[in-house]
Amino acid sequence: MGINKMDERGFVPAGELIADGRSRMAFGKVGVRHDDKYAVAVNDDGEILLTPLASVPLRELLIWENAQVREALSRGLLEAAAGDVDDLGDFTQFIDKDDDA
Repeated sequence: MGINKMDERGFVPAGELIADGRSRMAFGKVGVRHDDKYAVAVNDDGEILLTPLASVPLRELLIWENAQVREALSRGLLEAAAGDVDDLGDFTQFIDKDDDA
C-alpha cells in the first residue's frame, strides 16, 4: 500500500510513533489535542483502534437517545431561526425563588 492510500478498513497511514521508556506515545502529530478522549480497542494482531469520544451531560442524554425528542428539538430550533415563533410573554412569575435548580 502506497503512502497516504486508504486501506480496506478506511485507514490512512499517518506516520510512526515510538513508545517512550514508560510505554507512552505522543499522538499530537496526527491531530490529537490536549484533553481529547478516545475509546481504545485492540485486536488479536495487536492493532490499536482509537475512536474519538465526546462527553454528554446526563441532562442532555435523552436528546441523543430518543429520536423523537431530537427531531422535535431540531424542528423547534429551525422554526425559531426562521422567526416562526409566538411570543407568549414573560414567564418569570413562575420561577420558584427557593428552588436551586
